[in-house]
Amino acid sequence: MILDAKIPSGPLAEKWDKHRFETRLVNPANKRKFTIIVVGTGLAGASASATLAELGYHVKTFTIHDSPRRAHSIAAQGGINAAKNYQNDGDSIFRLFYDTIKGGDFRSREANVYRLAQISNSIIDQCVAQGIPFAREYGGTLANRSFGGAQVSRTFYARGQTGQQLLLGAYSALMRQVKMRKVEILPRREMLDLIVIDGRARGIVVRDMRSGRISSHVADGVVLATGGYGNVYFLSTNAMNSNVTAAWRACKQGAFFANPCFVQIHPTCIPVHGDYQSKLTLMSESLRNDGRVWVPKKVGDDRDPDRIPEEERDYYLEKKYPSFGNLVPRDVASRNAKEQCDQEKGVGQTGRAVYLDFAEAIERDGLEMILKKYGNLFQMYEKITASDPRREPMMIYPAVHYTMGGLWVDYNLMSTIPGLFVLGEANFSDHGANRLGASALMQGLADGYFVLPATICGYLAETKLAPVKSDHVVCEKGEKQAADKISSLLNCSGKRTVDDFHKELGRLLWDYCGMARNRNGLETALAKIPEIREEFRHNVLVPGKNESLNQSLERAGRLEDYLEFAEMMVVDALQRRESCGCHLREESQTAEGEARRDDENYAYVAAWEFAGDGKSPKLHRENLVFENVTLSQRSYK
Repeated sequence: MILDAKIPSGPLAEKWDKHRFETRLVNPANKRKFTIIVVGTGLAGASASATLAELGYHVKTFTIHDSPRRAHSIAAQGGINAAKNYQNDGDSIFRLFYDTIKGGDFRSREANVYRLAQISNSIIDQCVAQGIPFAREYGGTLANRSFGGAQVSRTFYARGQTGQQLLLGAYSALMRQVKMRKVEILPRREMLDLIVIDGRARGIVVRDMRSGRISSHVADGVVLATGGYGNVYFLSTNAMNSNVTAAWRACKQGAFFANPCFVQIHPTCIPVHGDYQSKLTLMSESLRNDGRVWVPKKVGDDRDPDRIPEEERDYYLEKKYPSFGNLVPRDVASRNAKEQCDQEKGVGQTGRAVYLDFAEAIERDGLEMILKKYGNLFQMYEKITASDPRREPMMIYPAVHYTMGGLWVDYNLMSTIPGLFVLGEANFSDHGANRLGASALMQGLADGYFVLPATICGYLAETKLAPVKSDHVVCEKGEKQAADKISSLLNCSGKRTVDDFHKELGRLLWDYCGMARNRNGLETALAKIPEIREEFRHNVLVPGKNESLNQSLERAGRLEDYLEFAEMMVVDALQRRESCGCHLREESQTAEGEARRDDENYAYVAAWEFAGDGKSPKLHRENLVFENVTLSQRSYK
């Protein structure tokens, strides 16, 4: 099947305005007749809930947290992109569009990316109006800094707490609508299934994580804003509660999953220190504005960094990529760090780290200025590592951070299930094979504040929906299946913990479907995953009971989904016999070790349809057409 993305006709710069004008509207009085379920309260979910309620819809918002403020969006540090061109350094909407298309290695839709660049400026205006404390220049204008993959400064920031501040703005807008009783918020509820009636998404099955009660909730449309699946690797920079369950169970109901093998490895993370770790800590990409990345030139040089003279240091990114230097995109920086460590030039106890050095910046600008920019990040690094980056270089190494793959959506953000809309990191739509830094917050807020409110009304205006109640036979069936799944986990009485299985799966994926992939490794993973899944079903130990808060049970259900999803992820990596962005197939490299695309055979979105337990998923394609950019070998030199 060739998928139709429903991209509007006409010139690129006019598509979004044309589409909004041609989309049918729902008048204000009729909006009150519709109920919309939103799952997730991060930037995409909170902004969508608030905006839909402001428009007049009745919104039911679900979160696995006790407060929407605990959503993983709060962890984003570095900033949010917009094409304001405050620096007068040559930025524009088209340049932001081009940088994003190129950064994603030409594996994303032109129309979606241009719309994102257009909306970016409105996002900043919205957030300033909410009182977001963006950094400002001496004269009062908003400050900008640089991020990877761009030669202009377009990233707006609030020190190293940008995600937190933006989420507080969206949270405030959401809670205002809760106070006005336009949003009903249901905390500590985990989505266990999607309710599909007459081929349309009409609700969800959820478990109350405190009481264990399973219930159904119905609506006229469902919005998933549940984040990414990076925790499939066990160790990642994601919050431990981040998971794939909502997206995967929607996939099992008929929503296609697009490009699941596209996983971003972030180059600036605190390295793994031991087997006891449950997650990794991200150090903002903004640090690469002033920090210089280097390793010793001599293999096995274990001297302290201050004892290694300048001429014996290898500033490998600056040498290899003179135009972008330390601000190359994340996939490029990550692979180069791995390459240095593979050559035994890595530093630290494990040899799996490189230096990020601020000595020159401190000497140039003064410690006070550097601490104004990065003080909280320096403090966080020191608390975790007991090393002071003011006096010695940070040690960093790549780690799983973001997922470009997600549920397939069309231009309206609707999945292959009519009535199911997917926002933010949960969809695949805007970043191609690699996300540029500071674009995640941009996409989440664009989808929630601006895109979904304009497109969901078209679906509601054009669709005749029969009334549905929560005692519908499909709801009852979904509740029973969810209860049976929970009982199966609790009654297993095995000997291995959930985390033990999760670590095994994570190591397998990191080794064979991580920064570099090859056919033999992927086939090894594909053979091993069903074995882990089978043992999990017969030998997992899940203590406690369903009728109370039980985090072991929560993790077990999520891991069961990861064990199924991981197979689709590896199948996707195996069939894409090219390198692009984060997906480096070792069989497809340039002479200099860069990703080599195969545009003739793989210029498409791979959308996978769940075919049933134990069956290989079915591949569907959305062909990518480039009319406004020229396909070329990506170069940052």
